[in-house]
Amino acid sequence: MNDYIIMTDSCSDMPLAMVSELGVEVMPLKFTIGGNTYTNYSDNRDMPIKEFYSRLRNGEQSKTSQINPDEFTSYFEPHLKEGKDILYIAFSSALSGTYKSSLIAAEDLKEKYPERRIECFDSLCACIGQTAFVWYVANMKKSGYDMNEVLDWLNANRLHLCHWFTVEDLMHLKRGGRISAATAIAGTMLKIKPILHVDDEGRLINVGKVRGRKASLDAIVDKAGETGIDISNQTVFISHGDCEDEAEYVAEQLRKKYGVKNIVIDFIGPVIGAHAGPGTMAVYFLGTQR
Repeated sequence: MNDYIIMTDSCSDMPLAMVSELGVEVMPLKFTIGGNTYTNYSDNRDMPIKEFYSRLRNGEQSKTSQINPDEFTSYFEPHLKEGKDILYIAFSSALSGTYKSSLIAAEDLKEKYPERRIECFDSLCACIGQTAFVWYVANMKKSGYDMNEVLDWLNANRLHLCHWFTVEDLMHLKRGGRISAATAIAGTMLKIKPILHVDDEGRLINVGKVRGRKASLDAIVDKAGETGIDISNQTVFISHGDCEDEAEYVAEQLRKKYGVKNIVIDFIGPVIGAHAGPGTMAVYFLGTQR
């Protein structure tokens, strides 16, 4: 039987058109800015994404909240009632308690629906890296793969979905506890840009630094060439914190240097954007190692 639904959460920042195309369900997290709380829907109906970044640039700060077990129950149960099994691909457990909440809800629902199956998969991914996983397995499902086959692929490739980031504003990393205030101030003065990735434990790690914005963009492009598996024939994903022209530059470099033909570009949404800030740029691809 191929009667299962693929679900994820809005930390994936999955483009709305892709949500519809793949037939997946995206559960929204919430974010708070200016004293008001908004829901992070795929169509950004609560707040246009450019407005969100404009407010960050004007000095406002945003906080986020995870999906709790009761909310997961409300998302899962209608599908179980319809007789469908569920494969939920979660935001990295190292960055949020959302995955843990999904396990609590799943255990409770298994008692009520013992004939149904709920699999919660910790992607150890963030942002459109998470979307890339969903994209791969949703296409596998369309080709007739059952849930066991999809899970086997996910487990085999979990540590091969590479995330390489850089940020424009070091103060956002400082507020998130990633770097010290002294490092942020000194780096800003010297125009130092960090090179970060998501490691094998699903954590965001600072692994290098370069001087200047263009050098940082070129550095994350180079990472795709260094470890990408048959990179020219992959679909490579790019996400950005409201810097579309620079995202196009990164895409052009991937085409020029490595012959990449298929590229998906979209915004970093407000849940991840609250922590990374405007000007964040990231590239995601399958590689030999993270």
